[in-house]
Amino acid sequence: NINFLSPLTKTKKLIGDEGMSFSNAFVASPLCCPSRASILTGKYPHNHRVLNNTLEGNCSSQAWQKSEESHTFPALLHSYAGYQTFFAGKYLNQYGHADAGGVEHVPPGWNSWIGLERNSKYYNYTLSVNGKPQKHGADYSKDYLTDVLANVSLDFLQYKSNYQPFFMMVSTPAPHSPWTAAPQYQNCFNTTKAPRDPNFNIHGKNKHWLIRQAKTPMTNSSVQFLDDAFRNRWRTLLSVDDLVEKIVKRLEVRGELDNTYVFFTSDNGYHTGQFSLPLDKRQLYEFDIKVPLMVRGPNIKPNQTSRLAVANIDLGPTILDIAGYNVSKTQMDGMSFLPIMEGRMNSSSWRTDILVEYEGEGRNVSDPACPLLGPGVSECFPDCVCEDSYNNTYACVRIVAPSANLQYCEFDDNEVSRQRKFRESIIYFWFLRLLQK
Repeated sequence: NINFLSPLTKTKKLIGDEGMSFSNAFVASPLCCPSRASILTGKYPHNHRVLNNTLEGNCSSQAWQKSEESHTFPALLHSYAGYQTFFAGKYLNQYGHADAGGVEHVPPGWNSWIGLERNSKYYNYTLSVNGKPQKHGADYSKDYLTDVLANVSLDFLQYKSNYQPFFMMVSTPAPHSPWTAAPQYQNCFNTTKAPRDPNFNIHGKNKHWLIRQAKTPMTNSSVQFLDDAFRNRWRTLLSVDDLVEKIVKRLEVRGELDNTYVFFTSDNGYHTGQFSLPLDKRQLYEFDIKVPLMVRGPNIKPNQTSRLAVANIDLGPTILDIAGYNVSKTQMDGMSFLPIMEGRMNSSSWRTDILVEYEGEGRNVSDPACPLLGPGVSECFPDCVCEDSYNNTYACVRIVAPSANLQYCEFDDNEVSRQRKFRESIIYFWFLRLLQK
């Protein structure tokens, strides 16, 4: 996301400045559930088969549970590397669905499980606490989710065994909608607007039809809406910044920080007005597929930046490598970038290309907001700008190399009259994981 890290001043200081930042970190799919599944499994979506955020799209489905959950990297850490494991926050969007075992289902491999039922909320939600429902209301002091996740994380650090290594995954829904800021931050960034970058509010000519249908210029109400959303997203991140600080400081007080790896990243980017699309993700462009990634830990020198292409499928292999587990024993598509962080690998030995995949969602009936577009669209705004469709389905190769910086994509789409696939070539010229060794 553009300027994603700007509000996270403490996080940048405590993690980025103390370790390595990756300026070309990408997701395998620019949507929550497929991306989170790629993080957990180390696989591309065509291998883990989580297609979108629906149960029918394999998001936290029984099929996912049977085929993938026991092979995630936390499960391997727990079963084969002897780690204490802790999860808190948003898991997969359909987690807790009655047809997928409800909140009683605790994925294998977790000693401590505090999973959010379904999708992102800040108040009035249910947590699965080791398989038992815990309901929360709307009292900031007791229920604001980002702070609750911080507190349960600190509790885990306080009461865990000191005789086993540990792995924590703290997954804050922030800055996801509904973008509810903590009371003390509700008036921050009052004059901030979404960045007016070169692609802001311009027509996406020569793009896929879903991009071309966006109205240009955007209506005043759309611009106001996306600016408000941008501000609110930044406001919610201030509580995430506090959470990071609390955890890192607690590790320091306990004398554990120097032998703990701390990862900070996100599951997808976000656009706010680029090509006149008001706000969402799901697109193949840099603003949706690029994410922040910062890591600090033993043998990682401070203030480093790597321009090598890494992806969220690499997180699992890297963490397993840190734990001493042989990644070649897994079915993971990713690679460990631990040698990069420790300065043990020549950059020419690293890969130059990654895949980006997405399978679009669209309903068989017309959207009431956009009847003229017909069936097959979804995520539509009142002024008839739709962010997704069934044939917003593509595969891309993103190449980052000394001699080339480009992307090639093909859509599964019969838009072109000769019934060939729509192709697009693009040339570019210019959320916490903790691990103790």
